[in-house]
Amino acid sequence: MLPTIVLTMGDPAGVGPEIVLKALADPEIAPLANWIVAGDARILAMAELQTGCPLRHARLHDIREGLEDLTGFDFGKLDARCGTAGVAYVRVATELCLRGEADAMVTAPLNKEAVTLSGRPFSGHTEYIAELCGATESRMLLASERLSTVHVSTHLPLRSACDLDQGRILRTIELGNEAMKLMGFARPRIAVCGLNPHAGEHGLFGTEDQRAILPAVQAARAQGMDCSGPHAGDTVFLQAVRGAYDLVVAMYHDQGHIPMKLIDFEGTVNVSLGIPIIRTSVDHGTAFDIAGKNRADARSMKQAMRLAARMAAGRGRGR
Repeated sequence: MLPTIVLTMGDPAGVGPEIVLKALADPEIAPLANWIVAGDARILAMAELQTGCPLRHARLHDIREGLEDLTGFDFGKLDARCGTAGVAYVRVATELCLRGEADAMVTAPLNKEAVTLSGRPFSGHTEYIAELCGATESRMLLASERLSTVHVSTHLPLRSACDLDQGRILRTIELGNEAMKLMGFARPRIAVCGLNPHAGEHGLFGTEDQRAILPAVQAARAQGMDCSGPHAGDTVFLQAVRGAYDLVVAMYHDQGHIPMKLIDFEGTVNVSLGIPIIRTSVDHGTAFDIAGKNRADARSMKQAMRLAARMAAGRGRGR
């Protein structure tokens, strides 16, 4: 049986409506799941005119009740109403998954500034969805065909991200290992990055690698995981891309994001871990500079949809 997967439309003023329609129009994507689109029928109709891609192969969950009228909004411009609406689409999609009415969700991009203008503190999809799920240990994994990376920390000041915790590192390794199994890796090969240059050079460039990271790696190995490290961050991604590892554990946001976006920006998918539902997302923003111009590339959305279907199938096999 096909999984049921809900897509959120993203910020109405961004490229979300466009990439959702373009992805669903792909004959290779449509048969992968029973698709639901959580969004606004009027905005999608506008995007249909721009793209020439009518909404097909999906059921629309029209979400307007209780939201401000978006009449007069402009593509490509910050609008607090759009920020509020985008968050509402995510909330509804999350609730569908929590109730078992959908097997996974895929999110189009939100604009953090637009959401903040609405008066809601917002650091990102991952954190908001985790809050809705009552989860306290969410993580971000970036996945592409060539490499996957999971982050010990993401949206934190770098100074705070350097305060490493052995338990958090171990839990990140565990979550990454579980996610890779859902993707079809029977025994993922996991490399853990060091924090300092050359993974601290045995204490010469800092003690965090030996004090916090190495014990977490040893604990993961004791659980039976194929895990090694800490590895120097300037070489481990190259080794992984060449086939030595399936998953890299990064200590902080840019350590993982920069190589992933350099390797495959369009094909990288954002996956939320540590929550009771499957959630994937594009790994790009609302692209206000091209919104409403039929210039958005839907490859990342297609990859996110493929991966959500794959993970939903993997979870189904594990039950």
